[in-house]
Amino acid sequence: MTILGIESSCDETAAAICRDGQILSSIVSSQLIHSRFGGVVPELASREHEKQLNLIVHEALIEANITKNDIDGIAVTYGPGLAGTLLTGVSFAKGLGFGLNIPVIPVNHLEAHIFANFLADPSLAYPFVCLLVSGGHTQLWHIKKMNDYELLGETRDDAAGEAFDKGARIFGLGYPGGPEIEKHARDGNPKAYNFPRSLMAKDSLEFSFSGLKTSLLYFMDDFKESNSLTKKDIIASYQQAIVDALVEKMKRAINKTQVNTCIIAGGVAANKCLRDSMETSFKNIQILFPELSYCTDNAAMISYLGELKFQNGETGSLNFGVNPNLKLG
Repeated sequence: MTILGIESSCDETAAAICRDGQILSSIVSSQLIHSRFGGVVPELASREHEKQLNLIVHEALIEANITKNDIDGIAVTYGPGLAGTLLTGVSFAKGLGFGLNIPVIPVNHLEAHIFANFLADPSLAYPFVCLLVSGGHTQLWHIKKMNDYELLGETRDDAAGEAFDKGARIFGLGYPGGPEIEKHARDGNPKAYNFPRSLMAKDSLEFSFSGLKTSLLYFMDDFKESNSLTKKDIIASYQQAIVDALVEKMKRAINKTQVNTCIIAGGVAANKCLRDSMETSFKNIQILFPELSYCTDNAAMISYLGELKFQNGETGSLNFGVNPNLKLG
């Protein structure tokens, strides 16, 4: 079975081809136009998707060495995400599916991030715990089997990726904030300043990052760089505070579920500090990260999960819309 995946939930225009569980091609075009605004502008993102989708899909077909007539089905992100950008991708997928007379199946973006780990390790077996960390979500899931997911905890306010973006803005760094903070933290001391870690009460699996962001904002109002405390030290300490919260809650989730495998999914999974801290903290637990190219938004995970859904008997139709606030589970 050959599945075309299409992803347009935010500011990456992506297309990929999956055949029998193997990714034949994966093309991602990141929208650089948003960097001057310090965040994604929804209207501009939608227009960029309209410009790029046809070209990106064409490139994916060429890289996979197939034609559009070789496609058996289309998988497309229908939520969560920005309404306009989702609508652009879904409309394109429906039009192409109608023209080729092939089914189109909607895919949950969050679920696809989880299943990207099967691309990293096809031997990954249920059950496992997933830490899903992105710009819009920070959640802990107990994945028992396909379509059987239990939410263990989530953020009450800002997501971890949002905390990185807002922190970068306070520091005067570029967008997206996560990679910028990671880059500037490399030469800093992560123990130089002790930022607060919220919701650390016993057994809590919830997250909160708004207090950390506020603490940083007030601290930087009076901060003066010195030989004993540099700006890079503060950046490294802020990053470490986010990572420590994620690691601690993962430990608690592992203890609660008593599973021996945990996976990290979403854009923040690309953060090296998080990867190193997780690997150091879980010596006797199997811990998996997707490849860096599959951490951020991509269509490989959409096409892969779409193929699994087709094989699972979930038939596609054109009778679905977008759902910007789509949940999982």
